[in-house]
Amino acid sequence: MPLQSELSCRPDCGACCTAPSITSPIPGMPYGKPAGVPCVQLLPDRRCAIFGEPTRPAFCAGLKPAADMCGDSRVHALAWLSQLETATAPGHAG
Repeated sequence: MPLQSELSCRPDCGACCTAPSITSPIPGMPYGKPAGVPCVQLLPDRRCAIFGEPTRPAFCAGLKPAADMCGDSRVHALAWLSQLETATAPGHAG
């Protein structure tokens, strides 16, 4: 079976820094962030200011670009991640 190459983040996307909620502290957001709210560490070019830093939440470090998540646009990625957020929310019966 051929190895799949790892995807890179799409330039000017930042969907994974906006769509999901993050419940652990982020520098500048000590209580995390709600879904749909851009992280304070998201730079104007939609790149993470703390990428690779030890202060970056484990959730963020564990989220890797994938074809089904990222699709072919930022709009697709935001929609996919928003659906995942809803499907995994506490109390969701689905």
